[in-house]
Parts: sequence; C-alpha cells; structure tokens
Amino acid sequence: MKSIAVFCGSKEGFNEAFREAAYQLGAILAERNITIIYGGGRIGLMGAVAEGALQNGGKVIGVIPHFLQTKEIAHEGLTELVLTETMHERKVKMHELSDGVITLPGGWGTMDEMFEMLTWGQLGLHKKPIALLNVNGFFDSLKVLMNNMVQEGFLNECTNEILLSSESIDELLDMMHQYVAPPSEQFLNKADT
Repeated sequence: MKSIAVFCGSKEGFNEAFREAAYQLGAILAERNITIIYGGGRIGLMGAVAEGALQNGGKVIGVIPHFLQTKEIAHEGLTELVLTETMHERKVKMHELSDGVITLPGGWGTMDEMFEMLTWGQLGLHKKPIALLNVNGFFDSLKVLMNNMVQEGFLNECTNEILLSSESIDELLDMMHQYVAPPSEQFLNKADT
C-alpha cells in the first residue's frame, strides 16, 4: 500500500488517548513511506494525524470541500490540499487517491465516510482493506451492532471479513497488507438476485 485514507473526527474527544493514537498513526505511516489521504483539517484528530506525519517527514494530502475550508480550518502546511465542491466529491476523491482506509474515532461524518467505503466494498466496487483503529475500545459497540445485523439476517457472515479491527497500529497495518477481499457474490442472498 502506497496511500491510506484516514477517516477521523474534527474534534479530539475527551480522552487524550484518541489524540495520541492519531498522532502516532500519522508518524508510523510516515516512517513506512505511506501517503496519508485525509479530510484536510488542522483541528481535532484530523490535525493530529497530519502533524504526526508531517513532523516525521511524511506526505499528507488533504481533501476538503470549499464550504468546510473555514469550519474545519483547512491545514495550510500539507503536501497538497485538494478542494472539492461537495461532500460526496470529497469521498470519491479520497477513494481514488487511496489504497486502503483506516478509521479512527469520530462522529457522524467519520461514520458516513467509513460506511460508504464498506458499502462500496460489499458491492464489489473496490477491493481495498477497510480498518478500525479501535482506540480505547471506541468501536466495541459498533462490532456488537454489526454482529447483531448478521444474527438478524441483514448482513451476511462474510461482512465481518471486510472490516478489520485492532487496537495496535502495527497489527492493523499487517492485517491490511494481508487482506484479500471476498468475492462480492458472497454478500448477496439468493433472494436478492
């Protein structure tokens, strides 16, 4: 993998562990010569990821819609800042520029970005690894919900295979490097065809 999209909050959250993990992720990706594609903000976890990479010689490409340039306070020290017209164009551009996705803690926007990439993967529109950096157990309840969706018949069992998760950055990156996407046919029930 040469580039990874990082989805994360424009806020830092209440636990310092979130910011520390975001900064560390940026630093480790820089050390591994992996370009970061992210939302372009200077604040919150977004800013921490960017700073972690930039302060360790990494390459960081921000993608931000014009209307969020001031709200998320666009980072002006990036390798490159790409401006889009809409949120959807932002997600498409981040997808185009990345070989995989890591999601850190965040809110609705972070979840929206991750779920869209999961949906595209489920439909066979890409074969990229999608991963959760489960800092301080932040995504534990999401994993419970996902298992419930499988048990109640809304997701097929193989869905668990397309969302990788670990509390360790190094382990997560190893999982992503070894990832092989299941055939999209596995996601479709016979009743759906």
